[in-house]
Amino acid sequence: MNPFCEIAVEEAVRLKEKKLIKEVIAVSCGPQQSQETIRTALAMGADRGIHVDVSGKDYENLGPLQVSKILAALAKKEDVRLIILGKQAIDDDCNQTGQMTAALLDWPQGTFASQVDFQEDSLKVEREIDGGLETIKIKMPAVVTADLRLNEPRYATLPNIMKAKKKKIDTVKPSDLGVDLSPQLEVLSVEEPSQRQAGVKVETVEDLIKKLRDSGRI
Repeated sequence: MNPFCEIAVEEAVRLKEKKLIKEVIAVSCGPQQSQETIRTALAMGADRGIHVDVSGKDYENLGPLQVSKILAALAKKEDVRLIILGKQAIDDDCNQTGQMTAALLDWPQGTFASQVDFQEDSLKVEREIDGGLETIKIKMPAVVTADLRLNEPRYATLPNIMKAKKKKIDTVKPSDLGVDLSPQLEVLSVEEPSQRQAGVKVETVEDLIKKLRDSGRI
């Protein structure tokens, strides 16, 4: 599991332990192997899982927008009021899924969360920005993305791993949710950058100017 997603699962489980939420549903999109990731979340304390079966060419084209459409459709189907995700993947580092999910649902969002506090029907989210920490208040339902300092995920103990095997995982297909996974981007080519030439040392400013003139730089 993506480390950021582990933090998101941990935060959801902690909110349930504080009796602030009723149920934690873990979701993963991908082939059959994705259920292993869901089992990890169940062993950490999630109540049930939903595996969105995406394989073959659809899986190859699965990007942040397609995942966001799936999550938005599931949120409506399950009637959830809070979605917690990792702030970004660790392969493409896109950092887009949370924001796109919020946009599709027209929900407020608290990204890069380092602290989340419930306040009746709203959330106070402390988020990390370039200049320091920013605190915002957003109304529920909402989307939150987890940053590294939000918490430290627990280890899944052996008893909880065994219990996780008995927890329910529902399998659905994107078509069951009315989601179209057609790609919106097409990769035309991937090429290595041109090889850089070795640098040249010069003794004087005059030599430098001559070199720049000879190479057409000035």
